[in-house]
Amino acid sequence: MTAIKHALQRDIFTPNDERLLGIVNVCKAGKKKKNCFLCATVTTERPVQVKVVKVKKSDKGDFYKRQLTWELRDLTEVDAKDASKENPEFDLHFEKVYRWVASSTAEKNSFISCIWKLNQRYLRKKVEFVNVSSQLLEESVPSGESQSVAGGDEDALDDYQELSTREEQDIEGMMEVCEDAISNAEAFAEQLSRELQVLDGANIQSIMASEKQVNILMQLLDEALSEVDTIEGKLSSYEEMLQSVKEQMDQISQSNRLIQISNTNNGKLLDEIQFLVNYMDLSKGHIRALQEGDLMSPKGIEACINASEALSQCMNVALRPGHEKLMAVTQQQLLFAELRDTFARRLTNHLNNVFVHQGHDQSSTLSQHTAELTLPKHSPLHRDLLRYAKLMEWLKNTHREKYEGLSRTYVDYMSRLYEREIKDFFEVAKIKMAGTTKEAKGKFATLPRKESALKQETESLHGSSGKLTGSTSSLNKLTVQGANSRRSQSSSLLDMGNMSASDLDVADRTKFDKIFEQVLSELEPLCLAEQDFISKFFKLQQHPTVTPPLAQPETEELDGGTPSRVAPQAEHRHSLSSEKDLVRLMMNKIFQSIETELNSLIALGDKIDSFNSLYMLVKMSHHVWTAENVDPASYLSTTLGNVLVTVKRNFDKCISGQIRQMEEVKISKKSKVGILLFVTNFEEFAELAETIFRNAERRGDLDKAYVKLIRAVFVNVEKVANESQKTPRDVVMMENFHKIFSTLSRLKISCLDSERREAKHKYTDHLQSYVINSLGQPLEKLNHFFEGVEARVAQGVREEEVSYQLAFNKQELRKVIKEYPGKEVKKGLDNLYKKVDKHLCEEESLLQVVWHSMQDEFIRQYKHFEDLIGRCYPGSGITMEFTIQDMLEYFSSIAQSH
Repeated sequence: MTAIKHALQRDIFTPNDERLLGIVNVCKAGKKKKNCFLCATVTTERPVQVKVVKVKKSDKGDFYKRQLTWELRDLTEVDAKDASKENPEFDLHFEKVYRWVASSTAEKNSFISCIWKLNQRYLRKKVEFVNVSSQLLEESVPSGESQSVAGGDEDALDDYQELSTREEQDIEGMMEVCEDAISNAEAFAEQLSRELQVLDGANIQSIMASEKQVNILMQLLDEALSEVDTIEGKLSSYEEMLQSVKEQMDQISQSNRLIQISNTNNGKLLDEIQFLVNYMDLSKGHIRALQEGDLMSPKGIEACINASEALSQCMNVALRPGHEKLMAVTQQQLLFAELRDTFARRLTNHLNNVFVHQGHDQSSTLSQHTAELTLPKHSPLHRDLLRYAKLMEWLKNTHREKYEGLSRTYVDYMSRLYEREIKDFFEVAKIKMAGTTKEAKGKFATLPRKESALKQETESLHGSSGKLTGSTSSLNKLTVQGANSRRSQSSSLLDMGNMSASDLDVADRTKFDKIFEQVLSELEPLCLAEQDFISKFFKLQQHPTVTPPLAQPETEELDGGTPSRVAPQAEHRHSLSSEKDLVRLMMNKIFQSIETELNSLIALGDKIDSFNSLYMLVKMSHHVWTAENVDPASYLSTTLGNVLVTVKRNFDKCISGQIRQMEEVKISKKSKVGILLFVTNFEEFAELAETIFRNAERRGDLDKAYVKLIRAVFVNVEKVANESQKTPRDVVMMENFHKIFSTLSRLKISCLDSERREAKHKYTDHLQSYVINSLGQPLEKLNHFFEGVEARVAQGVREEEVSYQLAFNKQELRKVIKEYPGKEVKKGLDNLYKKVDKHLCEEESLLQVVWHSMQDEFIRQYKHFEDLIGRCYPGSGITMEFTIQDMLEYFSSIAQSH
């Protein structure tokens, strides 16, 4: 083990400046024995680091290598397993527990003892030793001993101190003086000892000689102490003198402090007086303006605004504690309150008179605007009232009750004015709208405006709730003559109202569109201008939460004096928390008739012509979009959005009505079908819709309607084709789907691309089916003959041997061919042309297309027969009685002759 220890020290630890102090040969417990060494080492440099190193022999066995290293300070516990019995097993607890088996108990005990000594010497944190014999654990390591730790020379190394440079020089000097210093060490040591004794004696004599001087020094110290006592007495007398001076200075300081406090108080009092004079004094000019200022002239209004602002500043000044107890302050506050109440009463009375006068003003009725269908402008009134906006803000902040009363008065009288103007405006719009038909023009021209049948009947279209309640019979009186006549099952899709399609031309629809656009264009600036005025005049854009002036809850006093709500709608109104809600609430009350009148106008337009719903949907959507861009939560946006729902519902009803008409269509059993009327009318609808919805915001609604309509057209075309008795099913399908395909191709409606392809596919399939079924087998016997030939070939007879079959020899083939000379073939084709001509209608001009397809099919059959003759009867020289060129001439001459 000693040789291994020296080898490890030399090869592993010396290069790393470490000394090996303890070693034990171990293997891991419970595993296949692979021996290694645990080494306890310390570094030669300070601070000293103590480590436990695991060293293992290399796989080749020729040198050792370091495998694992642990710091001793990370060791928490050493477990020797058994303190009384010899046991080579022991555990070391680092971050995990390592279990070892030593080669001998003696090596284990020696290693554990080394670990204990290193722990005692170098670590503050002591390791816990468990199941270790007390004999191994020494209580302390004697400092004077020169023993090593676990056989090492560590203590000797720690006691050694290197000589300094001066010490080295002194020793060298001594050795140079003494001749025997090197040759005779004992003589040199004896000489040094003698010299040391001489020096010790000299030191003792020197100490004894200095005693007299020490006594003199002590005497001087005593004299110094007496002088200190004298100085302390003098200082005490001086302190008594200064004490009397201090008392006099304190009295002077107290007097100065009182004078300073008095000056400070006087300055603060002056500041308070100046504050009250500056902030609670209202000029006589302001007082005069508040009491009797002119509220009609611009200068008077400006003076009143300045005076009200000055009064607010005086009343809202932040008084300091104690000011309210001053009589002058109390009197000023009473004066300000009286001026505030007086001016608020004057301002309220004046504005009330303005509102009442405007509400009863008859000069702005629609009699002057009937020709151009325009609404009166209220910008002059708004301009005049906006001069009072700052005064309204003042009233809002000072007299909430009067402010709310003015708000209610304004809403009440303006709602009456707007109701008269809007009703007159819509009545003229209805007259112009109903005048798009000749019958309506004559009817309304014979009646006075206010007593017209239009007004009587349209009043039944709306009530106080704004919903359409008018009866269908009364509305029918407004329509043209013949509206009560029963529609035929195949009537035009344009005839959705009670008026016939012949009375509704393009000019009438264009005129209706212009009237409806004019109505919306007049309403939009009217509402926006009024909303902008209300926001500015009533100052409803500044504070986030204000109680609505028009939504004060009605209360009653309970027995305990606590107010209780009794109005069922008060809770909903009280929940309005933003001033935008207040604006919308006032707008709803002022323009409460707009939504009702718009719904009535829309109902009339829909009755006149259901296709008007297309125009109304586009126009209304555009105006809703414009209003939402300005303010999504505005009254105009909300109202037009509600009306748009009605327009959209009418549009959907129009589409549903067209689909219902398709489902109810009946066909005559005695006449050919041709192009179905609802197919033609779908074309007219699509042309009109594409014109109306060009660049429209609600294009998606039209696309959805297109899909519904085209699917209904497809379904009902098939239904009619299946029910047709006189016209073949394939003809009905071919002609109508050709018409649909042509329409969709021409209009290029992107959402119907798949339906366009489907229509083309159906047209092509039914064209081919009709050609095959109508043409049939024009050379019937020849066709049967070759069917038999193909059957023999299918049974396994070789094609060149078919001519040896008795029923299919060359002689039989010649007989069959002779039965179809060119004249007979031409005659049969002529009869076929007449038959096809009877089936097809003239609208689609498909006769030549069908005839050309029949020609191609006939030529295909002819080529097939020739191919069979060439393969099954080679070299026979048998040919048909007519050639392909003859066939082409037959088809061409027949087509030209008809």
